Amino acid sequence: MNDSSYFIVAGIVFFASVLIIYIFRYGGKKKIAIPSALTDELMGEVLEQRVGFYRHLPADEQQTFLKRVRYFLEHTKISAEKGAVVTDEDKILIAASATIPLFHFKLWVYRNLTEVLVYPDYFDQRFSTANEERNVAGMVGSGALNSKMILSQQALRNGFLNLSAGNTAIHEFVHLIDKADGEVDGVPEYLIPKSLIEPWIKEMHKTIREIRSGESDIREYAGTNEAEFFAVVSEYFFKKPALLKEDHPKLYRMLDHIYGVSDKP
Repeated sequence: MNDSSYFIVAGIVFFASVLIIYIFRYGGKKKIAIPSALTDELMGEVLEQRVGFYRHLPADEQQTFLKRVRYFLEHTKISAEKGAVVTDEDKILIAASATIPLFHFKLWVYRNLTEVLVYPDYFDQRFSTANEERNVAGMVGSGALNSKMILSQQALRNGFLNLSAGNTAIHEFVHLIDKADGEVDGVPEYLIPKSLIEPWIKEMHKTIREIRSGESDIREYAGTNEAEFFAVVSEYFFKKPALLKEDHPKLYRMLDHIYGVSDKP
């Protein structure tokens, strides 16, 4: 590679890095007024009661988590749609779902999201909640709905029940993380260390094959494609970390490193 080619490549890499940081940097989003009823005390109570991830944090990290929940609510619009009645608790749970995956990173804000639309129930691909065969719990928007997320209120609440295996809201925020590099492909390039990309892709494809052949206990939906695999196992990682560590130690170690919990691959 000659000198000019080297500088061109270096420039492209630098620009991509700056763009990724811009997408997720802490700050810069327009502030939204939130109801005075959404006090830190109320948020702390809801998080303590409903969010296991928060309960297991040390006291100082709980305060950081609380600040990030408030920041999300002050900079991301949450709208009730199709007759939904969104409570303060719903808003706190949405903000917690956004905070959890990126909690261990300083550059954590979703600049590729401006609004969360809350539907009262599951919906279909045409966004109808009346179809008896509706089965969509959440969706990251595209086209006219770009920079928006749609969540089923029922699925949001169910995701924070102790008996629930998954968490739809976390699932959709993981899709946004995956989308930050321009491609929803199960490889979050702005998060994952370069040294881990090849091993992650190899392990991901191996596990998808096992899921599709019925040789894995990871839910079948994770075998749909790479993007859904990453979102589903991330739900698993944040919702049932001890179980994932026991049943799938290699996946657990990789996700632990991807999400910045550990500094070792």
